Amino acid sequence: QVQLAESGGGLVQAGGSLRLSCAASGGTFSRWSMGWFRQAPGKEREFIASISRGGGSTLYSDAVKGRFIISRDNDRKNAYLQMNDLNTEDTAVYYCAAEPTILSVGPRTEFRYWGQGTQVTVSS
Repeated sequence: QVQLAESGGGLVQAGGSLRLSCAASGGTFSRWSMGWFRQAPGKEREFIASISRGGGSTLYSDAVKGRFIISRDNDRKNAYLQMNDLNTEDTAVYYCAAEPTILSVGPRTEFRYWGQGTQVTVSS
């Protein structure tokens, strides 16, 4: 049973930083490409970033490019999202997702596994 668990969310002031973690269990983490998504109230879920199995390839949405960094540690079975220069529009529930594929993943990928999400709130 594959499980993903996000952590690291919370309340932060605009301009601040947070680091989200996604802990994986129940499978072979190094075989999964990983993604981060977010969903703000009243809005559709939005792709943020993805990373290949080995970490050598990353993709970002225009909304977060240059501010967020996705990474992973296959030995620890964790994926991370470093979020810098946060603004109120970044307020959302953030989800990590995993897809067991060697192919590049992105906003159109149908990720197989999802976490429960962690709330990020940015105050002005």
